[in-house]
Amino acid sequence: MHSPRKTSKANLERKAINMFLVGDRERNYFGALPTLLNPHPTPHSFSVSLASFSTKIESLRGQNQMSASMEQQHHQKTPQQEDEVEEMQHGPLPVEQLQQSGIASTDVKKLKDAGICTVESVAYTPRKDLLQIKGISEAKADKIIEAASKLVPMGFTSASEIHAQRDAVILITTGSAELDKILEGGIETGSITELYGEFRSGKTQLCHTLCVTCQLPVNQGGGEGKAMYIDAEGTFRPQRLLQIAERFGMNGADVLENVAYARAYNTDHQSRLLLEAASMMVETRFAVMIVDSATALYRTDFSGRGELSARQMHLAKFLRSLQKLADEFGVAIVITNQVVSQVDGSAVFAGPQIKPIGGNIMAHATTTRLALRKGRGEERICKVISSPCLAEAEARFQICAEGVSDVKD
Repeated sequence: MHSPRKTSKANLERKAINMFLVGDRERNYFGALPTLLNPHPTPHSFSVSLASFSTKIESLRGQNQMSASMEQQHHQKTPQQEDEVEEMQHGPLPVEQLQQSGIASTDVKKLKDAGICTVESVAYTPRKDLLQIKGISEAKADKIIEAASKLVPMGFTSASEIHAQRDAVILITTGSAELDKILEGGIETGSITELYGEFRSGKTQLCHTLCVTCQLPVNQGGGEGKAMYIDAEGTFRPQRLLQIAERFGMNGADVLENVAYARAYNTDHQSRLLLEAASMMVETRFAVMIVDSATALYRTDFSGRGELSARQMHLAKFLRSLQKLADEFGVAIVITNQVVSQVDGSAVFAGPQIKPIGGNIMAHATTTRLALRKGRGEERICKVISSPCLAEAEARFQICAEGVSDVKD
């Protein structure tokens, strides 16, 4: 049987002081002191000078406060670091965070290789798509989905909470006050906006202008982010960005550096570019993503009615991937669409009518549809065709050297 280890008075006193300094500040340390100094009190227990004990506590308290102050200064963040921390807290969660929920790092790498770079992307991906990833079994897929669902809220919420989220949505100016007016502020982030019209109706020029205005501060109608441009028609021109940047007093070199460009050569390549886009959006903030045009390659890669079903299915998956990017990263997705002439009996009297390519799949996938048409000279007309919150309206704008602007009467 071991005898209890004897503790010196100095050690017990030090323990009592630490108990006060580290423990609950509301604790009466003088009441706790006798028990610490003498766990087995007897009539002859030694006494402690409260004055001496108080002096020691005040001395140590001063040392602790000085140490805490130095620690606070050491960990004090610069405004830029605070912004980065805030963005990490409010932005999409990196898929690596699933490792904290017990998902193996090798499985996380498989998800990233498949273009799933955020926890939100995991939560939004159907189970059957996860099972198509090599090395992801049914058990692993279920575990991954369960871990993601705990980190990403996907249940019901109140309308007031959604209303508050809608108030925080950023709108990116088009460069024209009249056009912004019918859009109630500009191009909406976190959704898909479709621009369709004939050639020279202003679709590409509006896209070039958005590449610049999205880099403006929020209080100037911008999104304080970079632009991403997928070019399927070969109409992207950097010199136009320089001209538009000069109008807004921006550094041309910086504007060009903040635009990520890729040329799409076929529909499969166009879809693969979205996987690369997702990994880039995890690393840095993008305010707008442009696909010009989203349907041009589908007209050449799929021909005839025999391939119509395959074309529409491929297009639907592409548009769904765009919506996922908008949901995950809050980026404004802007796509341009070509049109075809619809010749029927009424065309004899009213002339051929135009309609956008993509049919109902395109119509249902886009949040806001804008029809552009030519006016007189450099004047263009934009009409809101469909939107969940915008009224049908028209606005005039013009194309000039500085991009999209108001018509000068």
